Amino acid sequence: MGAASGVRGALMDGVRLAVGTLSVWPVRVERVDRRVAGRAMAVAPVVGLVLGAVAALALLLPGPPLLGAALALGLLAVLTRGLHLDGLADLADGLGSGKPAPQALDIMKKSDIGPFGVMTLVFMLLVQAAAVSETGPAALVTACVTGRLSLVWACRHGVPAARDEGLGAMVAGTVRTHVAWLVTLAALLGSLALGLATWPGSLTAPSPPEPLVLTPTVALLAGLGAALLLLRHARRRLGGITGDVLGALVETGTATTLAVWAVLG
Repeated sequence: MGAASGVRGALMDGVRLAVGTLSVWPVRVERVDRRVAGRAMAVAPVVGLVLGAVAALALLLPGPPLLGAALALGLLAVLTRGLHLDGLADLADGLGSGKPAPQALDIMKKSDIGPFGVMTLVFMLLVQAAAVSETGPAALVTACVTGRLSLVWACRHGVPAARDEGLGAMVAGTVRTHVAWLVTLAALLGSLALGLATWPGSLTAPSPPEPLVLTPTVALLAGLGAALLLLRHARRRLGGITGDVLGALVETGTATTLAVWAVLG
């Protein structure tokens, strides 16, 4: 009984840390260590699911689809304190500088945003807004889950931190590889269930629109793949992950998922 209570307590510590780190919602985080950080990163996609569902409410408002998409993305930025967008801009400035890792990391630590960061933010938000306006709530929720799923893989065993301090150092290598696979499998099953739930065909239809069933799953895989490619590049250039790298992964996975969903229709 005591062991089970301890496991539940440790899990809730991870959930609270995930909510407190990845959203603006106030929670009391009573314990913070690498073990709790690993649990927090493992449940990050669940936080993404909730964030996406809340942000998607803006898409239900009357008005042009592009306006709804802009409001939804703005609400999502508020719900996350804009941390992921900030990380994306900082990483773009660091990598765009072409400097060696130590100098690039110093650039990323600065509070201002350079030209590479501005261009990347504008392009990323344009892609996301255009895609959301053509897809809808289900795509936005899936994209938010995918972006946070990239955190699970970025924090798995074997991925080092680029610095000795900061968020990257706290969460780097805290997620066991088999946990990352299990979380990914759950996300894939959820995306497949979403595709089946929104499939307009039936078992008796002569030519069921099969690509629509797999659209959420294909979009999720594409988003995760793009984020992992960026992770590989960041590791090669910087030597590991930082909080800015994690934020950039979230935005990259989100945007790619939305774009692929919009293309597949």
